[in-house]
Amino acid sequence: MRAFTSLSRAMFKGFVRDRTSLFFTLFFPLFFIIIFGTIFGSSGASKQKVELVGDVSLIRTLPAEARAQLDQVLEISPATDLAASLDQVRQGDIAATVEQQGDRLVVHFSAADQVTSGTVLGVLGSFVDSANVTVTGQQPRYSLSAETVEDASLKAIQYVTPGMIGYGIAIGAAFGAAMTLITWRTNKLLRRLRLAPVSTGAVVGSRVVVSLAIALFQLAVFIGVASLPFLGLKLTGSWWMAIPLTLTGTLSFLAIGLFVGAVAKTAEGGAALTNLITLPMAFLSGAFIPLDQAPGWIQGVSKVLPMGWLVQGLKDVMVRGQGPGAAVVPMLVLLGFTVVVGLIATRFFQWDKA
Repeated sequence: MRAFTSLSRAMFKGFVRDRTSLFFTLFFPLFFIIIFGTIFGSSGASKQKVELVGDVSLIRTLPAEARAQLDQVLEISPATDLAASLDQVRQGDIAATVEQQGDRLVVHFSAADQVTSGTVLGVLGSFVDSANVTVTGQQPRYSLSAETVEDASLKAIQYVTPGMIGYGIAIGAAFGAAMTLITWRTNKLLRRLRLAPVSTGAVVGSRVVVSLAIALFQLAVFIGVASLPFLGLKLTGSWWMAIPLTLTGTLSFLAIGLFVGAVAKTAEGGAALTNLITLPMAFLSGAFIPLDQAPGWIQGVSKVLPMGWLVQGLKDVMVRGQGPGAAVVPMLVLLGFTVVVGLIATRFFQWDKA
């Protein structure tokens, strides 16, 4: 027990004194949480810029209430030069140019931006339909109501935080295990431990305990900072299931770190290989950017990556309001990944440099 405690203390001091590991484990994810939370935290739905050329009486004579509703989705401004306005549409500076020819509303848009033009055409089409109903006096029989499935106060920080927690845990566990193994092997410390009355279980167990403790500290710090008033994280559902998810996620990336530490010969090589594994995985797992609109093959790839399951599970229990059961499958997958990669790492493990 004394050997286990001494090893754990030595590993924790090594983590604290390694400024590079400290930066990428703690401050790098925090940087993204603060930056993304500040930039996107208070932003609402973006408005599309539209210019009215000439007298567009259909819009000019709108009642104040109807005009206010239109202004919520479109940023409308007058223009006098049709050619100049059309040129802005071609360059993408504005979404559309609108002019009125008798009873016909003409919308000029760019086919190069299907999303923006589709939004403007949809809004103006609905507006024209409402105007026709008003003129004919016939009230519509059916109506459409659109509501988001999330809370109305949902902000971008709700999605940024789970992703950054997953990335921070991956970096901390993988880098910590790999660098410890490589450094200790290079300094002949592993050989001395093998000759000393210290069991392999004590060496591995101390590394696991330190990594789990650091991961829980990361989770507490990230949630604490993201919950500050100017960022506004709101935990929903069974958020406490983020704790076992964090622990299982740490074990899976600890196994990756042990594998890297087993195959890499130098600290530089180990750092490069860890980055090569974790950084692309972060993008393909939705830690940095949401994958909801990503191609199907990218969403499929995220299903075989441990970070994808970790981020998905954290989002489900922290911000999507799902119950504890939503974390069960991700945790089982992460534990299975830990066993498989851990066995592979054991196969390549060496006490001394070959």
